Amino acid sequence: MAERIYTLKLDRRRVKGRLVHVNCATLNGPDALATLFGQRRSYLGQAGTERTGLLREADGGVLFLDEIDELGWNEQSVLLHAIETGRFYPLGSDHEITCRFQIIAGANRDLHTLAAAGQFRPDLLARLNMWRFTLPALRSRREDIEANLKFELSRSERALGTQVGFNADAHEAYLKFATNPATQWPGNFRDFSGSIKRLYTLAPRGRITRTMVEEEVANLRSSWAAATSDTDFTSVHHVLGDAALDIDPFDIVQLTRVIHTCQNTPNLSAAGRELFAMSRQKRKTQNDADRLRKYLQKFGLDWETVTSSRGGQD
Repeated sequence: MAERIYTLKLDRRRVKGRLVHVNCATLNGPDALATLFGQRRSYLGQAGTERTGLLREADGGVLFLDEIDELGWNEQSVLLHAIETGRFYPLGSDHEITCRFQIIAGANRDLHTLAAAGQFRPDLLARLNMWRFTLPALRSRREDIEANLKFELSRSERALGTQVGFNADAHEAYLKFATNPATQWPGNFRDFSGSIKRLYTLAPRGRITRTMVEEEVANLRSSWAAATSDTDFTSVHHVLGDAALDIDPFDIVQLTRVIHTCQNTPNLSAAGRELFAMSRQKRKTQNDADRLRKYLQKFGLDWETVTSSRGGQD
């Protein structure tokens, strides 16, 4: 999205410089300020230690600060001054640098919550919060999956220089899996993109077969299960407390899925539709909300109890 915004600005001559992408999660320790704001040789007194700084590289363009929720407090302070004034001091310099850039910030965590907890500067948040867009996870925009599938195939073709396509039955099977409400894509687009690249790379004679799709689906499900199984009891215990100790391991796995679905859907009916997506097609009545309500009651739970605990999850 940041790249698209930059391209539109460039086409309309709103900017003339580069798009500089910074992953703030990598800006740790004493080098963070130098990486962002530059460094003069005089700071360390050694040849070759001069650094231009990423803000200077974005002069006249757009600075994209990805994962800004990981940026340290000191860096936030200097950044705020640079945004407000267009000036900053490189490390070791007695003279301010003038630099004009536009800024886009991305975060994985809610910045308002972090600001309330004293982990993010409220004044910097106020500067960044001119426009705010929430990008839904891949599982929340399944209507985009088929278009993204075509995009990934085209991108792999450009990267590998070969042309690969799906057999008709393989294409149908993969889309059925990818768009199924039960497929959560926990790694979001990274999972999806990696899956298509594997199928593309390993396709014999340029065709992705039904057997390949079935193997890929099995591998994805296995890896997702391995990555989440250790956290199942923790999730249930967070909601039920010590009562979780009396639940069979089989029920723990199922209840974890129900809890996560409830916490990531807007209401009881939507959660029921997602959880019972396959079996509801065979039932004469489709009251998914009532079905889910009765399931939760088996464990002494209700919608309010489950969803009110989401704020405590990492």
